[in-house]
Amino acid sequence: MDRYSRMVAFLKVLLPLAALALLSTLFLISRSMNTEATIPFAAHEIEERMRGQQITAPFFSGTTAQGDEIAVTASIAHPGGATSPAVATDLVAVIRLADGGRLTLRSESGEVQIDEDIASFIGKVEITSAVGLVVTTDLLNATLSGISADSPGPVQAIGPIGTLNAGTMQLQTKTQGGALHMLFNNGVKLVYDPRKSER
Repeated sequence: MDRYSRMVAFLKVLLPLAALALLSTLFLISRSMNTEATIPFAAHEIEERMRGQQITAPFFSGTTAQGDEIAVTASIAHPGGATSPAVATDLVAVIRLADGGRLTLRSESGEVQIDEDIASFIGKVEITSAVGLVVTTDLLNATLSGISADSPGPVQAIGPIGTLNAGTMQLQTKTQGGALHMLFNNGVKLVYDPRKSER
């Protein structure tokens, strides 16, 4: 038998043995792995999801007739029914005005009543304008079809000129497509800080 034939005979024995060795190691490795599937939610989260319908991380965006862009996000939203409004938690609304301005609204929760054209921001409401004015209140009712809102309760505003307190506030445009204004009413008190205005 020549050298080539001896090599072929040797490989006929060696290669099947090597294949068996590889297969046995695969089975050994697969036994040591944890094959139990885990659900990426805590038990209380599963219970909450099973109790009612909800949407995680909802996102809504649109444009008004005047060209203002509105984008609203939340952590969780629950659809409303015939007698109850849709509710959401951790609401954030970003409004990019057609004239270049920008407003950011944040609140702990909110409600949407489409038939009444109202979106309510509830709990630790914060409105931040592009010029650095930060307004805080407990409730802000905004229209869905355009950019206007009002806070029926006390508000506090901190801005470049100082601190302002008022009983109510309105957010609106005086003319169709005009600039957005914040109107403070009912016992307005301004504490002027000249150091802030100089910065």
